[in-house]
Amino acid sequence: MKKYVAVVLLLFFGYYLLLSFLQLDFGRADERMAVSKDYLHESVATNKVANVITSIVVNFRGFDTLGEVTVLFLASTALASILYRRNKPGVKVPKERILTSASHLLHIGAKVLFPISIVLGAYIFIHGHLTPGGGFQGGAVIATGVLLMILSYRKFHVNHNIVSWVESIAGIAFVAIGFTGLIFGTSFLENVFPVGTLNALMSGGAIPLIYIAVGFKVGAELIGLLDNILLNNKELKQ
Repeated sequence: MKKYVAVVLLLFFGYYLLLSFLQLDFGRADERMAVSKDYLHESVATNKVANVITSIVVNFRGFDTLGEVTVLFLASTALASILYRRNKPGVKVPKERILTSASHLLHIGAKVLFPISIVLGAYIFIHGHLTPGGGFQGGAVIATGVLLMILSYRKFHVNHNIVSWVESIAGIAFVAIGFTGLIFGTSFLENVFPVGTLNALMSGGAIPLIYIAVGFKVGAELIGLLDNILLNNKELKQ
């Protein structure tokens, strides 16, 4: 019975997906160019954002970005629920990791690169409205630094309470900025903050604030995933 229901649902959604695709008016290059010109003009003239991609992703398509962050959150939550093992008292990491030591070269490299990766990741998402990059890229760089520490120091582990708090606060901040646009403007995620001067750090209004929230949220989610995959994927032994 479940198979038949699944097939019917797939056919239903497939039909409407195909119908939507067939209704697309291909070949109207003039209208597509008009949209791109509006994005280019409004990003610089109205939003005061030098990185047009950031302006599109966070402002013009900000609701879509919120959906992408939500999908990442749901995926990380599902994977963490599968891999998570509650540690027994007095045991921090599996014995398999303690017995296997990393090389001295990796230890030194981790000490040098870890603080650099944290600063670089923060720089990327703080300056996402000025330079190439943004919240997703900055969060991934920070998570890469944590991954290097996990691989280098066998007793290194992540405090999941802190990671959860950072992730939750960042998500709430994203939604709160969206409701600010709804309260003081006309739509959710509308940029109602002062936009400042083009190419200045304090510019773009809500756009850099959203990317900072995205950077913290993506970084926290990836760090939690890496910790669960690498440290808690085996049964702990006394």
